[in-house]
Amino acid sequence: MQKTFELVTQDRESKARRGRLITTHGFVDTPAFMPIGTQGSVKAVSPRELREMNAQIILGNTYHLFVRPGLEVIKHFGGLHDFISWDGPILTDSGGFQIFSLVKLRKITEEGVEFQNHIDGSRAFISPEIAMEIQAALGSDIAMVLDECIPYPCEYDYAAQSAELTTRWAKRCREWKRRNADSMLFGIVQGGTFENLRRASAQAVVELDFDGYAVGGVSVGEPEEEMTRAVESAEQFLPMDKPRYAMGLGTPPQMLQMIARGMDMFDCVLPTRLARNGTAFTAAGTLNLKNAEFALDKRAIEENCACPACREFTRGYIRHLIKSEEILGLRLITLHNLHFYLNLMSRARSEIESGAFDQFRKAFVAGYKTRDATIVE
Repeated sequence: MQKTFELVTQDRESKARRGRLITTHGFVDTPAFMPIGTQGSVKAVSPRELREMNAQIILGNTYHLFVRPGLEVIKHFGGLHDFISWDGPILTDSGGFQIFSLVKLRKITEEGVEFQNHIDGSRAFISPEIAMEIQAALGSDIAMVLDECIPYPCEYDYAAQSAELTTRWAKRCREWKRRNADSMLFGIVQGGTFENLRRASAQAVVELDFDGYAVGGVSVGEPEEEMTRAVESAEQFLPMDKPRYAMGLGTPPQMLQMIARGMDMFDCVLPTRLARNGTAFTAAGTLNLKNAEFALDKRAIEENCACPACREFTRGYIRHLIKSEEILGLRLITLHNLHFYLNLMSRARSEIESGAFDQFRKAFVAGYKTRDATIVE
């Protein structure tokens, strides 16, 4: 199957785009949300359930799968698709975000990153070439270049040096892919919260001619307006005929705002992570189902929602499960949250096609209220 991206239509009132990304394992309609399967599993959900809620693509984590179960195990099972029984597209990150999160356990050089395995403490090393080898062994449909994700706040000089290092690593990844692999490869724009660095990084990465482009290093603790500005600074230099991926985003309003700014693909831990603490997403905002107000509530989490939780169970019962620490409770909220995110992207695609996306976005954002959602690791 030829791997390509087709731009189907654009919104007249914003930069929102409706597209279709074609990969070896099938197509992805954009805008698209990618559920995160960090360790080869979207937490609490089976591949069959993901297919039933029309998930088109999932994300796998290169670092975690490299550490456990290890490449030899995954190769033995014929690659990640067969290992996890998922026949759709898979995007794998490069490990760059884990480099960011392992700040006390790693050392970055021009050659790559030496780090301490967070499971058993053993030493390991990932270079751009090794990151590509790992993703090729996983059999990902879309691989990401190795990048350095810097923290917020970050000094200008370090942000500049880091963005330039990411570009040099991207060039090495592209060269390895040219010689060895047939997967799609996305470049990554870095540069922190500095507009000129974002522009320079975007221009440099685009010159390398990747299959798609990601804006990385966002949603790492910076104010939302800084995050938005970082994406806007990069987007204007990204090719119209290639997919754009905003990494690690976000809340439902954030995703719609990023779609309006020309972004096509998203991933985020919030739907599954917040579910594990009893928080559900709805069109009106978040609900913390641990709260006593829901104890006698006979309504579904959200009216007219077609997910398994809303079709069969009440808020009161789901609250009981969560308070009792029953696994079914977190599973039901996880199913609902993922369905909500995926359905929101489906709705966005429809609204772009009908020419009504901007009105839909404004109404949704105005009506969405974030309540006492609590994040648990």
